[in-house]
Amino acid sequence: MSGINTTEALEALELEGGETYQLFARAHAVRLQHRGLSVNLCSVVNAKSGLCGEDCKFCAQSAHNDATIDCYPLIGTDEMVRAAQVAGEHRAARFGIVTSGLALEEEPEIDAVSSAINRIADGKRIHPCASLGNVSEEVLRRLKEAGLTRYHCNLETAESYYKEICSTRSWSESVDTIRAAKSLGLATCSGGLFGLGESLEQRVELLDQIRELDVDSVPLNFYHPIPGTPSAEQSSIDALACLRVVAVARLMMPEKEIRVCGGREYNLRDLQSWLLLCGADGLMVGGYLTTSGRNVADDLKMIDDAGFTVRFDR
Repeated sequence: MSGINTTEALEALELEGGETYQLFARAHAVRLQHRGLSVNLCSVVNAKSGLCGEDCKFCAQSAHNDATIDCYPLIGTDEMVRAAQVAGEHRAARFGIVTSGLALEEEPEIDAVSSAINRIADGKRIHPCASLGNVSEEVLRRLKEAGLTRYHCNLETAESYYKEICSTRSWSESVDTIRAAKSLGLATCSGGLFGLGESLEQRVELLDQIRELDVDSVPLNFYHPIPGTPSAEQSSIDALACLRVVAVARLMMPEKEIRVCGGREYNLRDLQSWLLLCGADGLMVGGYLTTSGRNVADDLKMIDDAGFTVRFDR
């Protein structure tokens, strides 16, 4: 097993005061050893929004919740391709097509996404990714044949806590989806959302379960409360706790891409640049699904000011 064990990980999440900063320095040293002074950027398009039949308590797109968002069917192929072009202009190396719902399975929708992926791949400017739910192996095969390079499916939270946030699908379905993608030779991306009321032990549990899956990229999200969702009154996760999660993820998975995505602006505020100094080597830039990110130029300036460079590898 690579990296620190779960006992060490829990001890790290419990650190306070000056020991917290020593943890960040330790994680940064490991990052430098395995990932260097570069940052990989990604961007996404919310290609199908809202009206999801799943009851995830944190999600504004669930039809079970009362959040006010824009709801719309799958956007056109041209619009997906244009969004990918904008992402490339923002120096993102990867572009993800994301849809709401348990799984994108309708034939016209699969055809449209496959066509967009094919056009994006042919452009050779940015690597196409997709997050379409717990799709079948056959759908994954079609997407790969179209040019898909990486498939994303978050575990969301630890298996032991999952029933507290969702009852309409099982935790294991997402695990099965990632394993199916890996079996086809696709790169994989899977992480979770921190700050939903889970314990420190459950944060370690989730990171250990992700490590066991051996994915290529680990996206870390921090809960941004959205009015109208059952989790909206949940206490936010503080900035140093977010950074400890990033540092522990790096120490548990030294060679993996540790990517920070949703919630960083809301939870980290002026400490966002610290992400690069405590283990993260990937960032999502631009908007998220139902919340907006900050100006991409500000992120690029932050990376440059901290002495890092943007990389374009797979």
